[in-house]
Order: sequence, then structure tokens, then C-alpha cells
Amino acid sequence: MKNTLLATTAMIALLTLSGCGEDKATQNSTNSSETTQVTSEVAQTESDRLNANFEKVFMRDVMDSPEFQTYQGIKKDYGKWDVRTEEKAASDHARTINDLKELQTNYDYDKLDKATKLSYDLAVRALKEQIEGYKWRYHGYPVNQMFGWQSRIPAFLINFHRVTSLSDAEAYISRLEGVKATVDQRMAAMKRNQDKGILPPKFVFPYVIDDAKNLLTGAPFTDGDDSTLLADFKKKVAGLKLEDKAQADALIARATSALLTSVKPAYEGLITLAESQQAAATTDDGAWRLPDGAAFYKYRLKQITSTDMTADEIHQLGLDEVARIHGEMRDIMKKVNFKGSLQDFFEFTRTDKQFYYPNTEEGRQAYLTKAEQIINTMKGRLDEVFISKPKAELIVKRVEAFREKSAGKAFYNRPAPDGSRPGIYYANLYKMSEMPTYQMEALAYHEGIPGHHMQLAIMQELKGIPKFRKFGGYTAYTEGWGLYSEFLPKEMGFYADPYSDFGRLAMELWRACRLVVDTGIHDQKWTREQAIDYLATNTPNPRGDVVKAIERYIVMPGQATAYKIGMLKIQSLRAKAKAELGDKFDIRQYHEVVLRDGALPLSTLEDKVNEWIASKK
Repeated sequence: MKNTLLATTAMIALLTLSGCGEDKATQNSTNSSETTQVTSEVAQTESDRLNANFEKVFMRDVMDSPEFQTYQGIKKDYGKWDVRTEEKAASDHARTINDLKELQTNYDYDKLDKATKLSYDLAVRALKEQIEGYKWRYHGYPVNQMFGWQSRIPAFLINFHRVTSLSDAEAYISRLEGVKATVDQRMAAMKRNQDKGILPPKFVFPYVIDDAKNLLTGAPFTDGDDSTLLADFKKKVAGLKLEDKAQADALIARATSALLTSVKPAYEGLITLAESQQAAATTDDGAWRLPDGAAFYKYRLKQITSTDMTADEIHQLGLDEVARIHGEMRDIMKKVNFKGSLQDFFEFTRTDKQFYYPNTEEGRQAYLTKAEQIINTMKGRLDEVFISKPKAELIVKRVEAFREKSAGKAFYNRPAPDGSRPGIYYANLYKMSEMPTYQMEALAYHEGIPGHHMQLAIMQELKGIPKFRKFGGYTAYTEGWGLYSEFLPKEMGFYADPYSDFGRLAMELWRACRLVVDTGIHDQKWTREQAIDYLATNTPNPRGDVVKAIERYIVMPGQATAYKIGMLKIQSLRAKAKAELGDKFDIRQYHEVVLRDGALPLSTLEDKVNEWIASKK
């Protein structure tokens, strides 16, 4: 799963587009005559005007978000946090409505070139979705175990706030000093939601409280080693190699003060509020329980899948795919001469020690080393199936201790556009018994190469498209590509070990089951326990893995349906192209068509592939 914070910020902050104002072509400074100005204006096409405006508005929205500036490597507001108030949300919504109006009235669609028409269509679609989504702005859970701000704030400072100068260190301190104010805004949102009858399910709160307490463990909050943020700040200051030790000591003293006067009261306030809301929370888990929950879930499915599939259709698709994959797993049981039922085989792979590294630091390092080897081997084979490849580097990293108990199994963070930060494949090694070795290949391909890192890094590096398309996204496309990237290596001769191939199928099965349980929970009113039982019965994953997954699907309605629906579309389009083109079909070219325009709605991707098929004929 790609990093949720970045994806959400990109869609909200960057897909706000405007058509207001005409950017004139730059006049030659040595010739400012009226004739030159007219000629310059005539030379600028309608596509030039629109693309120039896309860039201007993209930067407008980047500069409106200190946090996204940091993701972009911009340090203008490096010591600030984004504003998160009702007034800001209403102002942004009004601006979005105006942006759509201006876009649709200020530009002549028929005069745009083909590439810019695609950008226009995507911009209009995104703006309409954002406008529609405004009425559902209270239906999320500000704190949760997957991407709640209680863990996002420290993760942001640790992973994205780089310190390469004295002013960067001072900006870090400024952000520490600003934690209390930004937390107050976020807790106000929690209270607003509660007033509207919207609380996370009861199971969420122990995770949130635990994350908050972990952050307040260690110096200067308690005795023992340095706390997570103090250790991070000290490490970054040490990296500056300041000649004046007193200067470094002064920085650390200021950071320590900010931790005690800002971070500590902020997170203590969160703990108090979370404990209060936990007492009021219920064990009803599905989106159906929310105000207008059925309509909200329908909106989520359309937004996430970029299709018009109904909950019933998605549920049945999941059941059909589960049955098919179970059949392929039985074939592998025959290959390894396993005697017993499929359930017996699941229990064997779930519990046999040969499939797990030791739950020690040595075992964790061995896992990370092996994951790097898998990715490096795939790197050497990319030319066989791809034309474009990412320039950005990829590293494998363990999920930080302060959030590993609540974080997902694996996820990916994009690289910085300026190359200052590589892409990161995170593996959660909190419990090695939940990270079987037979899934290592598929997991590395999905999160790394040729999966999320390849697709998202290439998208950021594309030339000739507006920046809002480089940093936006469509979940069904992005996660569909990730799942397709687990399947593709099978055709390249990877998964030579039958158990590794079983691991690939196990991960595909996991995504097929998601179609069943997500719709079961949010549409058919399944309980958390029903969903856990279904996933535990039909997959080989450990019990803890199953519980964590179901809890994830509960707090992210519809998101889990994207993977399989996106994968099946990419596979079906490839099959269609191969059937129609015969010997003219080139898988490298097909992948280029899929990747060269960045993330797209599935219907738009289908149009692009059909155009390519027609051109090859």
C-alpha cells in the first residue's frame, strides 16, 4: 500500500485547479513594442494557456500547504504546519467550486491538443469528486491505527523534515513548538465528529492511546533512553557537524523545551480525549452505521475503484476470485506432495518455523537484507519487460518502533521530486511470525520494483504533463498496478520455489477476500468477528495479520476493493491487446502505454489502450 498521508495530501492540496487569468507569453526585454506583445500572445496556444495555468495553480496550492512544501523539497514555510480548521475547509471548498467554474468557462476544449485534453478531463473529474466529497468530510476518523495524525506528526518530522543547515534545525524546533496548536485543531475535528454521531469503532482507541504514550516515553518525558523525537533531532543535529558544541547543545536544549511545553501537553490532551471517546464508542464497525452511510459507501466505492460497480457486484467478484485462487493453491499442494486439505496446508504454512525468520534483531536484519536482494535481482531484469525505468533510488526500511504495533504490514513512501530523498519500502517487523518468507518476493515486487516505486517514481519524472498529474492518483490504478506487479514476475520466471509461488497466490487471495469482507462489513452489515472468521478461514495468514487487516478495512471503507479491480482491468486490457495484435503485441510497449500518462481512472486507461491497439493495427 502506498503511503496514505502523501496520497491524501496530494489529492486534496494539489487537485485544486483554476482557470482564472491568462498567462501571457513572456515579452522579450529588449523589444517591448506593441507588435511584439501581440505576436507573443498569438503564439501562445490554448493548450499553452491552460498548462501554464495548471502550473501556476499547482504552486498556489503547494505554497498554501507547508507540509506539502516539505514533501516537494521546498523550505519556505519549513517551520510551520498546515491549517486545519472549519473556516479553512470552507474556504478551500469555495475556491474549488470557483476553480471548476473558471476551468469550464475560460478555456475552449476544442482548441486543446490531445495531451492537454486529457489533463483537462482529469482536472474536471478531480474537482467534481472533491466538491462531492466535501459533504462527507466528517465521515472519516481523524485518529485511527492506519494513518491517524497521532502517528503522522512524528513520522513526518522523522522521515520528511531533513536537516542540512542550522536554519533547518531551527525550523524543526519551530514545528515542535507548533505541535500543541496543530493538535488542538485536530482534536477540535475529533469533537466535531463526535457531536455529529461519528466516532471510530471502540477497537481503534487502544491503538491511538498506545501510539501517543509511546511518543511520550523516554527523555525528556520519562527516565531511560531518549524519546523518539529527541533521538531523531539529536541525530540530525549531529549530522550537521557543527564546530561549536555550545551551538549544538543550545539547539538540543530548545528542542527539549519544546517537547516538554508543546508536544507533551498536546499528546496528554489527546490521551484524555481518546479515553473519553473510547467510553462512548460502540462495536458497530461498518460505514452503514454513519449518517447516510449507504450513500457514503457508494461514493467511496466509485471514488476508489473509478468504476460504477455496485457493492453486490464487487462482493460476487470476490467470491468468484477466491474460488479460482483456491484451485491454483491445490495445484501447488500437489507439487510439494502435501497430503491433507487446503485448510491443513494453510495451517502448515502459517505455523511451520521454516517459513519465518527468528523474532530477533538478527532475524529482522536478515529479512531486510533478503528484501534488498530480491529488489536488486529484479532491477537487473527490467529491460526485458519495460522501456521507461525510474531514476529515483529505492531503499528498504523497517517501520519505526513508535508506530510498528499499529502500522500496516508494508507500505511505500514516494521519493522527493528533487532527488533528495529516495523511495522507501517499509516492512513492519514488529512480529516476525506475521512476515512469512514465502511472501517476501511478492511483497517486495508490490511495494518496490516493478510495483509502487517504479510506477510512482516514473510518474513524478514524466515530462510534458502538469504537476498536478505527477502527484495525484487513482487508487484502483495505483494499487491495481501494485498487484499486477506481483503477477508479472511469475511470467518472467521468478517464484521458482513452489512455496514462493504459493506466497504470491496467498497475497492475491488476500486481495480477492478483501472484495468480500469490505462489502460485507460496510454494505451487508457483517460484524468485525464475521469478517475476521471469513478471512482466517479462507487465507493462510496468521491470526494477528487477519485481525489487523479487518481493522484496516473498517477504518478505510472501500479502499481495499481497489487492488483486485485495478489488477483485473490491467490484465484484461493486456489480454485484449494481445488477442487483437497477435505478433505485433509487445509487452514492453504495453507497459509503456499503461505508465506513460501517470495514474488514470480505469475507464480512461481503457481508452488509452484501445487507441494504442488501433494505432498498431
